Amino acid sequence: MDFKDHFSGHAALYRDARPLPPADWFDWLAAQAPDLALAWDAGCGNGQASLGLAAYFERVVATDPSATQIAQVAPHPRIDYRVEPAERSSLAVGSASLVSVSQALHWFDLAAFHAEVRRVAKPGALLAISAYGNCSVSRAVDAVERRLYADTLGPDWPPERALVDAGYRDLPFPFAPVEAPSFMLRADWNLAQFLAYLRSWSAAQRYARRTGRDAVVDAAPGLAAAWGDPDQKRAVRWPFFVRVGRVE
Repeated sequence: MDFKDHFSGHAALYRDARPLPPADWFDWLAAQAPDLALAWDAGCGNGQASLGLAAYFERVVATDPSATQIAQVAPHPRIDYRVEPAERSSLAVGSASLVSVSQALHWFDLAAFHAEVRRVAKPGALLAISAYGNCSVSRAVDAVERRLYADTLGPDWPPERALVDAGYRDLPFPFAPVEAPSFMLRADWNLAQFLAYLRSWSAAQRYARRTGRDAVVDAAPGLAAAWGDPDQKRAVRWPFFVRVGRVE
């Protein structure tokens, strides 16, 4: 199956530069699941969310169609990593207590994925979708970052990015909704870490291939002036949104 591959070319950077999902999100999911036997992390990338699930579930099957992404994972005794698409997994019928998708749903064929969720989920299992939008640091840093995000890189974002910016509000979700509390996604980073995160954007990589220039390097002086002491760690925050449903 063909898939939209925007990250294999910089999988190691993505692994090292992206924020980890909030730990209390996994704690809450474990409390809502019918049991803790098996969680499926669909579209796992290089396994950031898989590790969070493994802290609670006896077994995690983590799948991604990119062999390059899977090659970057951190091995864990309870995680079974597999190179396969979310729309056609090798999980057994009725085996999963939780299906989790972290920052990946917008790349899926939703009708095929929803059918696969119904196939692999046990009665009462959860489907838990999470993603995060654009970040915020301070008014001065944000002003420079927004110019990079929208003005410089705007044409290089894939169209699916608009679904993330909209908080997945318009995506179909044909499962019984479960109300979830709010969660906060935060990382405390210095300037170098923040710049690495910006460089991990798919649009930044596409811009570099298209123009031969590094847009983050071009924006770095303005970001440095707004940041101040480059070694000072600042709180970087993202809007973290979730959709949770019960598979009946």
